[in-house]
Amino acid sequence: MSPPLLFSTIEVTRQAFYRTALSYAIVNLKPIVPGHVLVIPNRPVPRLTDLTTAELTSLIASVQNVGRVVERAYGGDALTVACQDGKAAGQSIPHVHFHIMPRKYHGDYFSQRMDDIYPALEQSEADLPRDLQNIKVSSTTVQHHQLKVDADEDRLPRTLEDMEQEATWLRGFFT
Repeated sequence: MSPPLLFSTIEVTRQAFYRTALSYAIVNLKPIVPGHVLVIPNRPVPRLTDLTTAELTSLIASVQNVGRVVERAYGGDALTVACQDGKAAGQSIPHVHFHIMPRKYHGDYFSQRMDDIYPALEQSEADLPRDLQNIKVSSTTVQHHQLKVDADEDRLPRTLEDMEQEATWLRGFFT
């Protein structure tokens, strides 16, 4: 059995859908767009410069592999890949992580104003510590294609059960 996965000090094993020896990917608590996921190194370090070359190589290869899958799985035309490297850059959890967000020319909440995704990402990152403390264990399951996103008004954090369902679905693309 693999050891539990920690995003800083928070266990996220049940949200994980992809794992290598040095990195992993999880579904997002409050996705900005459907398919918004995080890719994270196993070792909790706050900055990219704290990673070893092997960890950085694994992390970037994971960003590429996971990005390819979520773009296809969610019908994306492209990806927004973002890393806020340090607190002054907007990083709220002191553990390096990349956001991967499938994007569409049409039908994407941000398709009329593509760059508006960045302020939404900044707000989402700022709310993350509070939201992680308030994860609910169960509720009515939301199907991946009906997912409400951060840009929707009054979007609440998803339950652990909802995130686990999406992670299980995504895990199937890697087997």
